[in-house]
Amino acid sequence: MSISGKSVRIASGQGFWGDWLEAPVRQVEVGPIDYLVMDYLAEVTMSILQKQRNRDPSQGYARDFVPLLGRILPLCVEKGVRVIANAGGVNPLSCRDAVLETAQAAGLAGQVRIGVITGDDLMERLDDLLSQGVELRNMDTGEPLTMVRDRIQSANAYLGAGPIIAALERGAEVVIAGRTTDTALTYAPMMFEHAWPADDWDKIAAGVVAGHINECGAQATGGNTGVDWQSIDYSDIGYPIIESHADGQFIVTKHEALGGRVTVPTVSEQLLYEMGDPAEYITPDCTADFRTIQLEQEAVDRVRVFGVRGAPPTEMLKVSVSYLAGYKAVGTMTYSWPDALEKARAADRTIRARLERLGLGFAEVHTEYLGAGACHGPLAGPLPPDLPEVELRIGVKHSERPPVDRFTREIAALILAGPPTATGFAGGRPRVQEMVAYWPALVPKKQIEPRVSVEVA
Repeated sequence: MSISGKSVRIASGQGFWGDWLEAPVRQVEVGPIDYLVMDYLAEVTMSILQKQRNRDPSQGYARDFVPLLGRILPLCVEKGVRVIANAGGVNPLSCRDAVLETAQAAGLAGQVRIGVITGDDLMERLDDLLSQGVELRNMDTGEPLTMVRDRIQSANAYLGAGPIIAALERGAEVVIAGRTTDTALTYAPMMFEHAWPADDWDKIAAGVVAGHINECGAQATGGNTGVDWQSIDYSDIGYPIIESHADGQFIVTKHEALGGRVTVPTVSEQLLYEMGDPAEYITPDCTADFRTIQLEQEAVDRVRVFGVRGAPPTEMLKVSVSYLAGYKAVGTMTYSWPDALEKARAADRTIRARLERLGLGFAEVHTEYLGAGACHGPLAGPLPPDLPEVELRIGVKHSERPPVDRFTREIAALILAGPPTATGFAGGRPRVQEMVAYWPALVPKKQIEPRVSVEVA
């Protein structure tokens, strides 16, 4: 059964901070859409943004977002396209201020309403929550947050559709959020446009599925696919567009003029991405049952999604906490024919022996041989008798920085004090990096009070 009637076109323009910069521009320029939604935030991104804000109180948001709006906002205003993004990171207010300046510089003063959502950032509330008995235990290990309290770098609750809908109801053409669920960026405008009741679980669950398809950008339109990828045009790939209908059914498509592909396999691959229990895909607004999803190839680059069932949400919100878990460095060295793999293995034995002699006490030392089955291990099958080159990749981690610094000097010494034909070290010593670990937790919804404000540029 096909679907008809008025639809709302919600286009994905960003799957992560660092995604293709031209994707949102192409979504706005090439064809009709009603909403452009952009997801910038992974769990580790929040800690990066928090460190930036600690260095400069005006920072802490996805800075790519502001010049992007400088490019597309005039056309969005002309076409009536609303923009929803979680680019605010840990500093949505500064992001809002920068967007206001950009809109004014683009000659849009008085023409654009900018909404901003706050209330997800829990960094300054952690001790208060702990004192109230909210332990924020690790969902995987059951450990209390007090175990890592002194090393926490960010803590944010995942907000749902409510604050986004509130901003849209107040006329916001651009909605800037901090940590929302990735899916809410898509299903919030669906709920708003179709006036779905907050307890219509099946329709909201359909919106959640649409959001899950949209959230990773081109991964739903042939990017990263394992199905006939050789025939896909990646140079100007079209990102997904959700054509949402009031009854909860929707079409996954893309702009016809752009590359990529929308098929049942490409959509299915994205649906399986980051999937836990398919019976309980939990969001702040409902619990979606992914086992009920039905897909049908309606036409070329048009997949109909229907039959989704949902249930009420829980009384908790997920919290993403990041904390400092030590330091790491990863170094590489390339060895050439003849005996490339044997040379790389000898180099690994050499550096491990030197590190052990120094007694530095690394928590882990990990080695890979790129070009010799590193990706697939035994599944790669028998290796050629004499590989032309092999890259030794060795990494270490430690709770303190000085031992990792020493490792970076030890690997450099392999150039002359190790096996022959070493090359590929022109970049110098590897960089020491902080290791950020993820701590998933839950907080009662009653503890979180999102705030929404709207200002005219």
